[in-house]
Amino acid sequence: MMLLTSGTRGDVEPFAALARYAAARGHRVRLGVPENSGADLAGLDTVGLDVDFHRLLRPPGRSPRAAVRHVRSEVGPGMRRMFSAAVRETLAFEPELVVHHPLVLTAPAVAGALAVPRVLAEFVPVATPTREFPAPGGPTVSTDLGRFNRTTYAVPRSGALLFRRDVERACRQLSGGRAPAPAPASRATLMGISPQLLPRPADWPATVHLTGSWHAAADPGAADPAVLGFVRGGPCLVATFGSMAAGDPAARARTVVDSARAHGLRSLLVTGWGGLALPASARGEDVLEVPAAPLDAVLPEAVLAVHHGGAGTVHAVARAGVPSVVVPFIADQPFWGRQLHRLGLAPAPVPRRSLTGRTLGPAVGEALARRERAQQVGDAMRAEQGLRSALDVLTGL
Repeated sequence: MMLLTSGTRGDVEPFAALARYAAARGHRVRLGVPENSGADLAGLDTVGLDVDFHRLLRPPGRSPRAAVRHVRSEVGPGMRRMFSAAVRETLAFEPELVVHHPLVLTAPAVAGALAVPRVLAEFVPVATPTREFPAPGGPTVSTDLGRFNRTTYAVPRSGALLFRRDVERACRQLSGGRAPAPAPASRATLMGISPQLLPRPADWPATVHLTGSWHAAADPGAADPAVLGFVRGGPCLVATFGSMAAGDPAARARTVVDSARAHGLRSLLVTGWGGLALPASARGEDVLEVPAAPLDAVLPEAVLAVHHGGAGTVHAVARAGVPSVVVPFIADQPFWGRQLHRLGLAPAPVPRRSLTGRTLGPAVGEALARRERAQQVGDAMRAEQGLRSALDVLTGL
């Protein structure tokens, strides 16, 4: 099978987990991945898709002109290279099945050209409409439109039209120089999402499988002993904003540390791709700053996590049985923040632009009061078998 993923680390790690799981059970698996994801790909048969999403997601500047320039110089060329690489690498591998991320828009065409089934994999339910909530990441994410919720899914779907010519250009590599018309429908959709965090909507079709999250078993030995020792040294808050570097990372780090201290907590700051930057004036023995840490190993030792609300981080925190404070930036993050609040796992999200000691301090206190509920959900999530469920669907096609 050919697995094709897009995006940043949170999109790559679930695909890597599925690739390892399937390969360990005798399947021939190749994984197409973006460059520079930061995910552990050791031992996997991988090919690069010639795009670095950290460059694409880099804040372009405040002016409309800067945003247009960024789209023309980074986003457009990067997506074109990814579309072309996905076709090229899939043709070279000649798989019997293609499993792909929604952003890999050439996957349907190349699967059709090879006459093999394809399966869509979602970690945020943006491509499968429902009446129960609006499209995550869309303009109405905070507004329940009732029976009109389904119409909001036209927004992410229409985004694919922006790349129509780029997809057609990439498909010139196919036999006959064009994509099959029409491209074959997805045989199934795999939702790598925990039902503890997103109960299955009643109007999803039977071809949609809510498998549970895709993740490898936590390896305590993967964490730096010094980091584990710090987190175990007293009640500790873990903060990470992944690749979300917009705004002032130093002010953000100071706010997190000050709020943790107000509640008698130590702070582990995982700086990631620039989301946090600890100023010298906020340093102390109760603060440790590291560029990266395996969350599945570190979070079970913490009492609380402050994060941006990306799907991968949301699942890692909830699986560890730890409450959240979500500070959403973009895309699906407000959706997950509201969802965790609705489920009793977090206070109401704190918008990034509203992050101050006056907003974060009370949110930390409220989150600490939700630890029992978080532990109950964590116990249920750790019993899920998301990878096994996903592979069962794939082998049953």
